[in-house]
Amino acid sequence: MECFVGFRYIPSTLISRPISINYNAFKRSAKTGKLRAKLDDENDPLLQAAVSAVSLQPIFLDPYAGCFVPHHIDIDKKQCSLHYLLATKFIDDKLLDIVNQIDGLKQVVLLTDGMDTRPYRLSWPTSTIMFDVSPDRIFKTAAEKLEDVGAKMPKGCLFRHVPLESSNLQQSLRAKGFNGNLPSVWAIQGLPLMTLSSFEEILLLVSGLATNGCFFLGELPAWLAETDTAIKYGIREWMEKVFMSNGFRVNMISHDEVARSLGKSLTPENYNNMLFLAEQLRFSDDQMETWRREFQRVEEEGDEEGFEEL
Repeated sequence: MECFVGFRYIPSTLISRPISINYNAFKRSAKTGKLRAKLDDENDPLLQAAVSAVSLQPIFLDPYAGCFVPHHIDIDKKQCSLHYLLATKFIDDKLLDIVNQIDGLKQVVLLTDGMDTRPYRLSWPTSTIMFDVSPDRIFKTAAEKLEDVGAKMPKGCLFRHVPLESSNLQQSLRAKGFNGNLPSVWAIQGLPLMTLSSFEEILLLVSGLATNGCFFLGELPAWLAETDTAIKYGIREWMEKVFMSNGFRVNMISHDEVARSLGKSLTPENYNNMLFLAEQLRFSDDQMETWRREFQRVEEEGDEEGFEEL
């Protein structure tokens, strides 16, 4: 299989089929009903899934991905997921293209598996602040390995981690410095989505914080569309309805389309993720609140002027 020009990647025998997560390793909290896990490195399904995915990263552009791959893995260069590489390339390019069009402070929110190296390997412009929303335990494991190999943020940029387990992600992002009155770009790749409801919660989160005209992009597991409605009307139409119900106009992007743009061709492969690019059509909650206060202020000033005239 041909690679990108200038790419050198570590293919992995761990991902020759869709990643399977053992949900039996989780248990529900009696008090909150939320999924909790008591795991170690060997049986942590999220950690193993993240390691498996990152082993396919293009190493030529990513000097850090190799630190996540266990030394005992026997690498076979004939096996790789070109679809995954295309998805990564698509997300990388779109993120940088959008961020470079934002004036002033540039906010980037990465919804990941905890092992995303984009904050370190991409050439972010100055005044970029990145927020990584991912499983806390996996992020801490990855952060230690990245520190060991000397990974550093570009100068003039900031990086903040927000645990996926936070009870209120919107509040946690604000507490870390996110401003819902300023432009932002959101990307998702690798975030462990357990159910369709968990994806809808993410859509609600982005819709509430992203200002009008902002973009949300990335890849999603195809099983999200395995509903009776999606089967009846088609995946594309169903996805459009789901996104539009949360204020987004979405375009589904085929991996073939990305491959053609890079002068590559794809062979059939069992890769069950979907690429998308969505634009926020609504105003963020912070924008609405700002305008509500401004309207109230103008209205109160008008009342005072009217009283003085009397």
